[in-house]
Amino acid sequence: MEILLYALGAAALVAGVAGVVLPVLPGSLLLVAGAVLVAWAGDFQRVGWGTVAVAAVLSVAIWAVDWLASVLGAKAFGASGWAVAGAGVGLLVGFFLGLPGIVLGPAVGAIAFEYARNPDVKRALKAGVGAFLGFVLGSAVKVALAFAVVGAVALALIW
Repeated sequence: MEILLYALGAAALVAGVAGVVLPVLPGSLLLVAGAVLVAWAGDFQRVGWGTVAVAAVLSVAIWAVDWLASVLGAKAFGASGWAVAGAGVGLLVGFFLGLPGIVLGPAVGAIAFEYARNPDVKRALKAGVGAFLGFVLGSAVKVALAFAVVGAVALALIW
């Protein structure tokens, strides 16, 4: 049973890291589940509740970055609420188009919605750039936080 729990915990941690970038997987939830499974496998001796709490706090931070990154990126470039909504719609539509759609969808959505609101190409492109940069920077922060969760669990295992 112990080996199975370690294997499931490791699989959940790996899927969690992938899930912070791919919207199909609930990345932050999988990271916490992985930490709990690894802790459970060792009867919470090596990986204790403190490590699980750290994983939970970092996972909440991942969730917050996920919500705020593209909004702040678009807002930093002067986008309207329409562009922010367009970035969200673009991400949802882009999900069905694979990785290029996931990466470019928010920018295309922000451009389309901003242009529909105000047919100023320059302003619409600026909103799209902001949404894209917010997505990219947010993804980098989320991946770093996900690796911090994995590192905390790994450190607790070997310490």
